[in-house]
Amino acid sequence: MEFYKYQGTGNDFVMIDNRSGEWDGLEISDIRKLCDRRFGIGADGLIKINTAEGYDFEVDYYNSDGSKSFCGNGARCSVAFAFFLDMFEGNCKFVAIDGPHEAEIHNGIVKLKMSDVEVISADGGDMVMDTGSPHYVKYVEDLINYNVFAEGKGIRNSDNYREKGINVNFVEKTEQDEIFVRTYERGVEDETYSCGTGVTAAALTFMQKNNLISVKVKTLGGNLAVHAEKDGNSFRNIWLEGPAKQVFKGKINLI
Repeated sequence: MEFYKYQGTGNDFVMIDNRSGEWDGLEISDIRKLCDRRFGIGADGLIKINTAEGYDFEVDYYNSDGSKSFCGNGARCSVAFAFFLDMFEGNCKFVAIDGPHEAEIHNGIVKLKMSDVEVISADGGDMVMDTGSPHYVKYVEDLINYNVFAEGKGIRNSDNYREKGINVNFVEKTEQDEIFVRTYERGVEDETYSCGTGVTAAALTFMQKNNLISVKVKTLGGNLAVHAEKDGNSFRNIWLEGPAKQVFKGKINLI
């Protein structure tokens, strides 16, 4: 199998050009092996770029455990990969598990239009929403020293979320228009360096609290930005913006 490795603010992915359909039958066990950091390539997820009627391409995303979801940083890396493959020129439309998306790429920076968010619900003093994947948002202090793994794992496996799983984001305000976010991701079952849908969820709660339309976000893997329009209690025209880079390419034997 020929593959490419991409990363978006430290969230890393095995990318496969599957426009021929050659890898339609890839098994969950293969995905887990390819994403394994000791016995495979190593990645937070695997993405197949497929053809899709009416769109420039399809983003077929798998977490490192083989489960499917939408991934914001994975989608941004997919846009960069499809651009590298000459599948579009500057702007594109693609479809993913949560529906259609628009995106654009300029000088290595990818802007991705996210799905609208209809409801932000309360869970005690914290917030829950779906930004393409389900997210829990909790504000804390001294986030750099916070035990994200233990606290995130506890919430993700609590009675309310154990069955379907949830991504858990811990947020700290750093400036009037900036936050620091760390995320425990379901499907990876660990903290990742960045999570696009999680950054989006965290930014929307910060916008709601502070009446903003744009938020800068720091993650362990780099900097992102989120822009959105508030519509009552909902958010529309949500854009996630940040770098996506090719790291290397190679071939691997699946046997």
